[in-house]
Amino acid sequence: MTEARVGWSFLYSRRWIGYFALLVVFAIACVYLGNWQFDRRAQARDEISRIDRNYGADPVPIAEALPHPSDFDIDQHKWLTVTLEGSYEDSAVLSRNRPGPDGVGADIIVPFRTTDGKVFFVDRGWVAASGTDIEDAFATLPQPPAGTVEVVTRLRASEPEVDGRSSAGRTVASINVPEIAEVTDVQGEVYSGAYGMLVSETPAAEHGVLPPKPERDEGPHLSYALQWYVFILIAAIGVAYAARQEYKNLNAGSDEVREMEEKSHARKRRRGPSDADVEDALLDA
Repeated sequence: MTEARVGWSFLYSRRWIGYFALLVVFAIACVYLGNWQFDRRAQARDEISRIDRNYGADPVPIAEALPHPSDFDIDQHKWLTVTLEGSYEDSAVLSRNRPGPDGVGADIIVPFRTTDGKVFFVDRGWVAASGTDIEDAFATLPQPPAGTVEVVTRLRASEPEVDGRSSAGRTVASINVPEIAEVTDVQGEVYSGAYGMLVSETPAAEHGVLPPKPERDEGPHLSYALQWYVFILIAAIGVAYAARQEYKNLNAGSDEVREMEEKSHARKRRRGPSDADVEDALLDA
């Protein structure tokens, strides 16, 4: 007698429903992480477009680029080269914990008053000043040129404040323009949305280390995104393989019995009816 076949009914068990639920949750998480990497790639490509569009463009007066001091738009203005005319003020601050060629140091931020009375903050480069000696570094900072100066800078967005870290003396945790304006106590209208990375100044003077041109690199985000989708495929194949193996284990006995019965019937058909079968047929007739 043939054993009852389980078939695929085990997939409706609580255990396998749990496996499928875990697979769905894992797939949703992978899709979320994959899409996050696609978003990171899109941001990197936007940054490359800004570099290509603005970094090597001819300088324009800051009043033309930013008619109003709060007009800065990161998509339109970041890396744009602008010119200023005016004079530096004697109230530099250091933005601490900035990476540089020799490790961690600080960026020199100096307010610049334009000829129309507005204030624009200029990053005059990186210096090796950090730790408890940072206040002592002010005595040896490169000094900006005195008098009327023509400055060329590249616009950068004002940085957000760092949670849990605030200004200390004449040092700040980030290049957050409103905070620096408060620390330096400058008077007048301030370009609040952006500061400038020094390119050149006339007359020239000593300054800190200026950063190189940013790399046009979108990073490995595309490959990372595709990997998350590959993980979904691998997990699905693993679940399918486990289900197939369990199917074989649960149905092995009934399949073997059925196979033996089928082979027996096949042999009988090949040999033809036996003597007993013929005798039974004659008696029935």
